[in-house]
Amino acid sequence: MFELCLLCPEDRVDLLSDALDALDALSVSVEDADAQTPAEQALFGEPGMPPPKDGWQRSRMVALFAQESHAQEAAALLCAQDFFEACQMLGVQEVADQDWVRLTQSQFAPVEITPDFWIVPTWHEPPAQARHIIRLDPGLAFGTGTHPTTRMCLRWIARHGVQGQRVLDYGCGSGILAIGAAKYGATQIDAVDIDDAAVTSTELNAHANNVHLQAGLPDKAQGLYQTVLANILATPLKVLAPLLCAHVVPTGSLVLAGILERQADELKAAYAPWLALEVADSEDGWILMTAQSPTTTSVLP
Repeated sequence: MFELCLLCPEDRVDLLSDALDALDALSVSVEDADAQTPAEQALFGEPGMPPPKDGWQRSRMVALFAQESHAQEAAALLCAQDFFEACQMLGVQEVADQDWVRLTQSQFAPVEITPDFWIVPTWHEPPAQARHIIRLDPGLAFGTGTHPTTRMCLRWIARHGVQGQRVLDYGCGSGILAIGAAKYGATQIDAVDIDDAAVTSTELNAHANNVHLQAGLPDKAQGLYQTVLANILATPLKVLAPLLCAHVVPTGSLVLAGILERQADELKAAYAPWLALEVADSEDGWILMTAQSPTTTSVLP
């Protein structure tokens, strides 16, 4: 395996990606050439939405080729194009053979939620101080504990408690929040998602963690819950405002994540007719928003 590396300005990323694809690159990755420096840029986007930018001001592109001759030929062809002006070819080098399974596993170490609450991949031993453990390996469904939104939701569960509660995890992904609620004593848990793969992932992860929950499509969410969790994204959270609020029992809690700091006022406005959201936690540009239902609430249709 050989990799071709180059530098390019932001406005050439899309064009070069298409060119490398046409030249039969096995894969193309793009990263900030200024990462880990004061010039590093943070780009936030949402799945299903156009990216905020095609790349960084200085983007480093890496294309993989099966043969060195293919990589060298691609480099020569790119350098001859008019659109390669202002770009810089860094060269072609061999990618050393590695145990890719072991390398991938090494990237997923145990994740601390609180000093005694940890997310631990199955190939790791739990930390000695861990009293509450979720066993979870990276998979197709979102939610492995590495993202700030997931960690904030789990911290909320650990700090506020759901002992004996009926809990709804709306947009469950891997089921990690529902499993976390079970670990902290929730007695009836519904985990729902629009994606069948997420439902299957949740069921498998629940079984692996020896917890009981009900997973299914959104219509499985029925009635009122003491805690409603939704770690999705700001746009669907705004659309779901009346539905999610109607599922919260009087004096119950609504916990929302997947929200950027700059989106706080949008979410407050969207939920204002039903509940008063406030920022409860923040990490790396993301926020957790929560609300408590008043002593009376509307009845579900």
